[in-house]
Amino acid sequence: MEGPSGFGVNHCLQKLSDVEFLKFKELLSKETEEFKIKPIPWNKIEMASRTKLMTLLFTHCPGQVWDIVSSLFLQINRADLSIMAQELRRDKQSSYKEIMKTIFQYIWNVETFICMKDEIYQATIEMQYKALQEVFDCPLEPVTAVVLGSEAQGKTTFLRKAMLDWTSGKLWQNRFQYVFFISLISLNNVTELSLAELMLNPLCFLNWETQVYQKIYPLLRYPRDIIVTGFNDPFIKCYFTYFFKNTQKAVQVFNYLQSTNQLSVVRRSPFLCWMACSTLKWRLKRGEGMKSVGETDSSIYTNFMVSTFRSVYDNCPPNQNRARLKTLCTLAAEAMWKQVFVFTSEDLRRNGISESEKAVWLGMNFLQHRGDGFMFYHPLLQSYFAALFYFLRQERGTAHPIIRSLPQLLKEVYVHGQTQWLMTGAFVFGIATEKAAAMLKPLFGFIPSKEVEQEIFKCLRSLSQAECSEKLMNSQSLFESLHENEEERFETQVIDLFEEMTVDISNIDTLLSAAKILAKTQKLKKLHVHIQHNFFSEIYNPEDGDLEDFEFNKSILCECVYNLQVLDLDCCNFNETTLKILCASMSPSSTYPLTAFKLQSLSCPFMTNFGDGALFHIFLQLPNLKSVNLYGSNLSNDMVENLCSVLKCTTCGVEELLLGKCDISSKACGMIATCLIYCKVKHLSLVENPLKNKGVMLLCEILKHRSCVLETLMLSRCCLNFIACGHLYEALLCNKYLSLLDLSSNVLKDTGVNILCEALKDPKCTLQELWLSGCFLTSDCCGGISAVLTSKKNLKTLKLGKNNIEDAGIKQLCEALRNPDCKLQCLGLDMNDFKTDCCEDLASALTTCKTLTSLNLDWITFDHDGLQLLCEALSHKSCNLKVLGLDKSALTEESKMLLQAVEMKEKLDILHCPWVKEERKRRGVRLVWNSTN
Repeated sequence: MEGPSGFGVNHCLQKLSDVEFLKFKELLSKETEEFKIKPIPWNKIEMASRTKLMTLLFTHCPGQVWDIVSSLFLQINRADLSIMAQELRRDKQSSYKEIMKTIFQYIWNVETFICMKDEIYQATIEMQYKALQEVFDCPLEPVTAVVLGSEAQGKTTFLRKAMLDWTSGKLWQNRFQYVFFISLISLNNVTELSLAELMLNPLCFLNWETQVYQKIYPLLRYPRDIIVTGFNDPFIKCYFTYFFKNTQKAVQVFNYLQSTNQLSVVRRSPFLCWMACSTLKWRLKRGEGMKSVGETDSSIYTNFMVSTFRSVYDNCPPNQNRARLKTLCTLAAEAMWKQVFVFTSEDLRRNGISESEKAVWLGMNFLQHRGDGFMFYHPLLQSYFAALFYFLRQERGTAHPIIRSLPQLLKEVYVHGQTQWLMTGAFVFGIATEKAAAMLKPLFGFIPSKEVEQEIFKCLRSLSQAECSEKLMNSQSLFESLHENEEERFETQVIDLFEEMTVDISNIDTLLSAAKILAKTQKLKKLHVHIQHNFFSEIYNPEDGDLEDFEFNKSILCECVYNLQVLDLDCCNFNETTLKILCASMSPSSTYPLTAFKLQSLSCPFMTNFGDGALFHIFLQLPNLKSVNLYGSNLSNDMVENLCSVLKCTTCGVEELLLGKCDISSKACGMIATCLIYCKVKHLSLVENPLKNKGVMLLCEILKHRSCVLETLMLSRCCLNFIACGHLYEALLCNKYLSLLDLSSNVLKDTGVNILCEALKDPKCTLQELWLSGCFLTSDCCGGISAVLTSKKNLKTLKLGKNNIEDAGIKQLCEALRNPDCKLQCLGLDMNDFKTDCCEDLASALTTCKTLTSLNLDWITFDHDGLQLLCEALSHKSCNLKVLGLDKSALTEESKMLLQAVEMKEKLDILHCPWVKEERKRRGVRLVWNSTN
């Protein structure tokens, strides 16, 4: 291959249509005699792709490729490509950058539509352009520049400009020798491609869909964000002037949109601006004057589509127009379900689009050329036409082989989180209105908007049902879709279907859309909110709008709190200003007295700022509040003292206090212990805090107090050793309420457990559950534990997982289980080091112990013979086990079949990690934010 020349030839070939490419091949097979080159076999030419044909040319006639292609381009009436080929022609020393300069100059001049002079466009991106220049200034620091922005915001245009300027030496001078521009959308339907072929396709589109970005971004080690935004008013005026080619008309349009509060529409993105201008242009041309271009994306797209369609087919009967439109909508919907963005001529023909109609769609800017294929003018336009398909579809019983039903589409968006289809779902909501139906009816006939609206409602109602296995996972997407609908009656009907929702707030727009919808709900009981770390700022940003609106927007979400039973503010990084607004909005008033609040459970995991503690005073005195979870939120000693002062108040009714991973010191633990005498807390979790033995000592002093009503104490991962067990010994003998003690993942060792066993054997001890997983235990403590099991009938749960208990210890425990005085119901032996030889003892215990209903043997490897013994015991009529912890995926197929037979026959649940969810809940452990948590 002739090095960089291959890029140029391949790029020219990509510009040919399928018909032109076939003609090019036929002429090439005859051209060999004129250029006196060795003939290329027709079977190779016929089967070759564009890239493969370029390789054949450089292989068979390396010195004459440019002459051949230039001649052939003229013969098929593509003089433009012949000229391009001459410009791209270089000798063997031509640089890659020179080739790319010619290619991207063509892309910029022919395929990029900015509707303004280059210098004005450059001014609109000045800040982003400077950031892109500077991000790679230091060649020694690794970095990944990530260009962000809403859909149709102009990211691709911005990157095309960057590529063109690099080839011209204006950007990254002497920084990069090669820059490749790879189109993910153009490669969408390519199943296999070598690196060389990829580099030979300098395609012209780069766009990570939202869900791809969200998956890739956390993997980037050194990301730098460059955010592309919409137009401001001065640039909008320039855009209008350039678009309408008439300053007076541009001013007229600007003043109209400003006076009717529609400028915000065109500010949102360059593509919306272009559509609004196109709509007004067609209307003015028909003498219709100025009319609304729409307030939502759906109405803007519908106005644009109708106005553009009328420019050609205004006088045609509605049934003919409907049939024409349906071919385009079917193409879009089929491609959406196949996840394809680039189409061949055959794709168009298969969907009923004739050559003449294809030319019309291209002229209307509904479609555009993309290499040798076609794309919709913008991916969002494809989403719109795909949505419109569901309003033009055939009668029931004639389903399309690829396009699925509307309920299936809605579930893909709102249940399975297919965010690349989000706008298709939103457009369906937007078209399902009387207003949209009225716009479409004169040109296309009756549009069943009400029927589709009811179909949407029926699908969402099924997702809200408790018995439904599929649940709404993407509330924010639903809010945005409801915003497109604009019909308040329908919004209220839909939002009142749901009693639980999860909302992720990333910017003012998502806050506004959530607040607007949530303010209308009367049925919502559980709300999970995540506010991203960079959302709140002490510094007011003019781009957020009016200052009063900026402050109001931050507090509007609070209005829905009054009816909630559960509020989860997950990873919400509030600043001082926002905390004051939150507290003010939650304070009792004449409109909302204290008794109006229904909140029962409040979670603020991973919160970085509680301000001066006023938030505690506001929330913790709500009359119905029973549970508070602050997991992962660092609490200083002063903040703990503030919290405890509220817990002591007689008006505070909190019974469950979850303070895991809050960096609580021994001193702070003492404060919490003291308040237990005065408060109503029955369940306390201090897991993953450095309490140490001193902190437990202070707790135990209070546990001995007769006013302490604590029933559950979770102390896993608290840096304890056997000395803490000495303090707990006395507390267990004195406390009459404590029923569950979690000491997992502390270095208690056998010495500590033996001390606890002495307390457990005492008749005065009322403990029912003891969790000792990961406490560095061996078989040496099993004698003491066995003595407890046979002497205390009130001990129901014992968790000994993640220890080093071997065969001898297991045998002792099994012997205790066979004792008729043992009343244990739940036993955890997971991740211990015993062998299959113990299976006989376990099997005997299972058929003897009448009370044992849950046994965890997870992460233990059994051979088939040992497992067969267990299965025989599980099938025995005397075995009452209901839950068995075991990882079936780690077993042989033969062993799996054994277990499956037992499961079906005995109604036994065999689960991997059967207690993890319940243990996390009791400890109050929360994972770092994930919308599915």
